[in-house]
Amino acid sequence: MSQIDLSAYRPNVGVVLFNTAGQVWLGRRANTPEPWNWQFPQGGVDEGENLEAAALRELREETGVRSVELLGRTGGWLVYDFPKDMRGPKSWQGFKGQRQVWFAFRFTGEDSEFDLAAHGEPEFDAWRWGALEEAPDLIVPFKRDVYQQVVAAFEDLPKS
Repeated sequence: MSQIDLSAYRPNVGVVLFNTAGQVWLGRRANTPEPWNWQFPQGGVDEGENLEAAALRELREETGVRSVELLGRTGGWLVYDFPKDMRGPKSWQGFKGQRQVWFAFRFTGEDSEFDLAAHGEPEFDAWRWGALEEAPDLIVPFKRDVYQQVVAAFEDLPKS
């Protein structure tokens, strides 16, 4: 197997947020057509930013949530390619796709803490609690393999 050139991939973090019942937070991407418009929070890593700090920042920006405790993280980078015809923001230009480290957090607050407009233009227009294993079927196909790896990485975490 050939080595992947990680420099061709934009550094990114993803967050799986568990509630005390073992369900995960799923957000419906704003202005994204069905059927693959649900996903976990994720976002870019700023130059020199600690990965866990980036994950907490992205979670706060996209959901408004601050009440969390760390459960785990994936070991190395998980990589996906952007579709050839995909047009993204300028921050994506020149990258083949994204490399991600995923974090699992337990939500320790109340559902009223969620504020999808906490940081300017909302990434999500709705959210719900769901089962971890349903996430790969809800995400756009080009991210599905990474979501399957994330489910495998976090499926044995304590659920309460």
